[in-house]
Amino acid sequence: MSTTPPSPALTSHRVPALRDVFGLGALVVLCFGVEVLGGIPAVAAGPGWYASLAKPAWTPPSWAFGPVWTLLYPLIAVAGWLVWRHGQARGAILLYLLQLCLNAAWPWLFFALHRPDLALIDIVILVAVIVATIVAFRRRSPGAALLLAPYLAWVLFAAALNLAVWRLNPH
Repeated sequence: MSTTPPSPALTSHRVPALRDVFGLGALVVLCFGVEVLGGIPAVAAGPGWYASLAKPAWTPPSWAFGPVWTLLYPLIAVAGWLVWRHGQARGAILLYLLQLCLNAAWPWLFFALHRPDLALIDIVILVAVIVATIVAFRRRSPGAALLLAPYLAWVLFAAALNLAVWRLNPH
């Protein structure tokens, strides 16, 4: 009786425990680094410019954004770690890194450059890349894909808010 070995793309590859812990730590640091990097223009802009914009009635208070992101970034980090630790996921990890870059770019476009239009383009691409990341992650770890669902929901909400702000404040 002949048995065919499983496809390398579907086999799980465990990393040594110490590397596993360092990998999780690195992804947590990376995700919170993105949060800090994105917070710089938001804090630097202060309440002035953003407060002066017309916003829809359903806009959350400014203080709510920080805690939401502080809850989302650990989920994003653990999702990345669950996929990274099993190996054979280069494309999925590249999508993951791309969505982090797009995430970090958004506040610079919106708050630093005062360009809701460019920020809207960025966030629409970000939504597409998060969806692609979820699809790629699901093949390797359904749990990792599920951990990204609240992130996708929040970014979709942020995209709708970005669109509304852009429409309410024509230049």
